[in-house]
Parts: sequence; structure tokens; C-alpha cells
Amino acid sequence: MTANLRGRWAAGIKPRYFTWVIKDKLAACERPGGHARNHRKVRRREEILWLKAQGFNRVVSLLPSPHNLYAYEEEGLSWSHVPFASHDDPSVVLPDLYGQLRAWLRDERVVVHQEEVNDRLMGVVAGYLHWCGLVPEGAQAIAIVERLFGRQMGSDGRELVTLVPGLPKPGQPAPAAGA
Repeated sequence: MTANLRGRWAAGIKPRYFTWVIKDKLAACERPGGHARNHRKVRRREEILWLKAQGFNRVVSLLPSPHNLYAYEEEGLSWSHVPFASHDDPSVVLPDLYGQLRAWLRDERVVVHQEEVNDRLMGVVAGYLHWCGLVPEGAQAIAIVERLFGRQMGSDGRELVTLVPGLPKPGQPAPAAGA
């Protein structure tokens, strides 16, 4: 029984609020290890082990700070840091983030996280589904993400989705400055 238990724990534990957005390609979750004062180093390691065991190749952190990045590297996971704090301009951050996500998803299994699963993270995810054309309407993308996460998206997230029609689309150059 001890060997079996060790084997089970070797596979790690599922991160809190882990949600598949695009089955077997893109997922979102709370920061591995927990958020803020609830963050635990042992839990972080267990959750990173679980991500690896599930075949994730890349962790994308939207945290404003570089917390945890070294932990992904220590466990052999590729990571990308795309800071997206509440004061950052979404019209600057989102086109870059969405373009990178699209490129990563061609060859990789990606998990995106913020400190916690909140309206902002849900808005980023719904915006991506709409931006890349998987979901034609913003309202439909919001409804899908609400169903996936099992909670209603607030105004912070909905606002991000409303910006998508004004963002450069895949393969489209960014608008010229002052245009």
C-alpha cells in the first residue's frame, strides 16, 4: 500500500479551480501553490508535478511579479511571464498575449494562471476564444467561459471581452500609432 500511495502522490495534485478551456490544449487555474498568504511551497511543487504528469509543456503566468517562475524551471516546465496587472492597458497586453498563445497552442499544451481565478482571468480566456475566432460573438464567449468555470463573470472580465473587436486579429498588422 505504501508504494501505491507514493505512486499516487508522485503524480501530484490538481491545481485549484483547474479548468479546461480548449480540451487537451489550453487550461486555466489559480496560481500553483495557492494565492497570496495561502501560498504553500509544498503544494506548489505537487501542483506543478500534476501539470507535468498531464502533459503540459508551458505555464503562462499573468502575475504582475515574477513569483514562481523559478519553480517551473526547476521542474523542467517551460514558462512565459506576461504581466497583466489591474493598472496595465489591456489594449497593449492582450494582442501580444493572444498572439503568443496562438503560437504556443500549435505545438504545446498550455496552462494560464493569475493569482486566483477571477473575473480578469475569465475575461482573458473568453477574449482569447473570441479573438482567435473559435467563438464568433463576445457574449457567446462570456457564456461559454461562465459555464466552463461554473461562475458568473463580472464587469472586469466582460470589459476585456468588449475590447476584442478593436484588437489586431491573427495575421493582421497592429494599427499605426495615431490611426
